[in-house]
Amino acid sequence: MSKNTLVTILAVIGAIVVAGWVLKLSFKLFGVLIGAAIVVAILAGGQKLLGGRK
Repeated sequence: MSKNTLVTILAVIGAIVVAGWVLKLSFKLFGVLIGAAIVVAILAGGQKLLGGRK
């Protein structure tokens, strides 16, 4: 096996590992963003209800 082939295989494996980490981080951040959006929506809805009662 030539040196170029070995470098290519290692580069592909490295890219897959990095892509896996990026996906894992993005899903964690996506979950946090969804949670924050739900909280903001509840607070906005609560303010509308409280504002409507006055």
